Amino acid sequence: LTLPQFVQLMDNFVGEDISLPTVKSLTEFIKEEYKQTEEEKMKQLEKAHHMSHVAQRKLLLESLFEKWDSNACGFLDLEEVVAVLSRFKEGLEKEALLKAREQLCSQYPQLSRVGKLSPKAFQTFLELIASKFTGNKDEAIDHLVRFLTTSVEQNGIETLQSSTRRKWLQDIQQAAETSGTSMEPVYKAVFKALSQDAEAHGDHKKISAYIALLEENQLSPGQGQVLLRYVACTADDAPYVLNQVLHRDMKGVSFAAIDQGKPIHVPRVQLHGNIHFWNSDRPVEERKGSLLVLPLHDAHWRVFGILGLDTLRDQSEKTIFLSHEITFYQRVCHAFSKAYHHICMLENVLQVAVTALDWLYPRTPSIHTVTVYLVAPGRDKNYALCKMITAGNTGQKEIHSSPAVLLRGENLLRDYLFRCTDSSEVALTAVHGECHIAVPLHDLARQTLGIFDVSIGPHKKLPSQEQKDLQRMLKMAQAACSEILQRSLEETEPTHVLEAEHVADERHAGALFHRLMLQELRECV
Repeated sequence: LTLPQFVQLMDNFVGEDISLPTVKSLTEFIKEEYKQTEEEKMKQLEKAHHMSHVAQRKLLLESLFEKWDSNACGFLDLEEVVAVLSRFKEGLEKEALLKAREQLCSQYPQLSRVGKLSPKAFQTFLELIASKFTGNKDEAIDHLVRFLTTSVEQNGIETLQSSTRRKWLQDIQQAAETSGTSMEPVYKAVFKALSQDAEAHGDHKKISAYIALLEENQLSPGQGQVLLRYVACTADDAPYVLNQVLHRDMKGVSFAAIDQGKPIHVPRVQLHGNIHFWNSDRPVEERKGSLLVLPLHDAHWRVFGILGLDTLRDQSEKTIFLSHEITFYQRVCHAFSKAYHHICMLENVLQVAVTALDWLYPRTPSIHTVTVYLVAPGRDKNYALCKMITAGNTGQKEIHSSPAVLLRGENLLRDYLFRCTDSSEVALTAVHGECHIAVPLHDLARQTLGIFDVSIGPHKKLPSQEQKDLQRMLKMAQAACSEILQRSLEETEPTHVLEAEHVADERHAGALFHRLMLQELRECV
């Protein structure tokens, strides 16, 4: 048990109305009765030392990855990493390297196709190599990290440029983590990163940018099975681009970028002949500049949309996108993809919560209200709780598109929610005469992802059958969320083709709860 978990366990055990002498008596009893053998002490110390070492190594690996990834691409080239590692111990460990590479490609099937290592895949690769060595695995990884750190060099200008760009990319992810389930802050962060980079590293280019996502073409399949819908763009282009639809049989290079899975750069649009101009008001003689279309890939390297940029608003001569700019824009695509799929995952989790509450309310008339919160990450314990769903005692639900945000220091009466988040354990308390049961929803690392705050009014506890139904609902909701999170991992083989069609995913998330409930019922029969 961690300290917050132990405190929460004891708080739940003693309850609200216990006297101070009884608490002191219980404390003395635990001190007297809790025994630990020397062997148990040594095992605990070894475990703590190992966990500390693993955490420290993780930081070193992240630092090494960032140092190597000088262009802030978010990926390392597998062949380049293999070439450097093949010099480890003057090439004596090549056999271990080849075996580890083969195992890595079976664990990450897309690697053999795209040859790009994510930070997670990079760490897994080193762990697999170390596991093939004789001797201590931790020491072997440490030797690998030291070797790679001295093998990778970077000049000062690259360091400054990549650190600035990295900050803009982090802002995109932060927007996704702190916006509830709204995409608007993510779109704004993307366009801000692009415009700032064009200003700082792109010779003050004036750019237009837009994001289009793939959808199934249900209305006119004769024009192609899929279409591109423009869901966001820079402010000046909104009257011409926003909500527009591009079909395969229309002019443009977007579907070519999708099919090839690579960026397409048109240095001079006026000479190309196959460019679709959304702004028909712009005179033909002013249709000059560069166009860049980049495919958006998910974690499995399937394309789900495009990011487009052009310099048609820029009247200067130097409007061609340079290679370092294109590389950064690819990194923006990766950051947007992570942010987009993070929000899709949260939407699916909320759909599970909605379905779970629909199932619960007819069975538990003693429950007054249920409020669902999502945790918005922050440094240390400076996270926030976003109120996403409120359900009254009739089962009528309100889903908050602009959720209220709770901060620890400003909500002392809701401290039990923060204790529940810290400990990832159930918290019980009374607020204004109402008994609250705060139950965490865990992520795959057993950190708190969200909270069900269940109010049962003045009652101390629920009737026996209602309590069982509540526990059953919470168990199935957790199982459904774990399955959703598992599907989002890059090691997991995908089951959907069009990630942008997350409306279908949401329906699947709701059905997932009922499917798990049915499975449990079958097991009990």
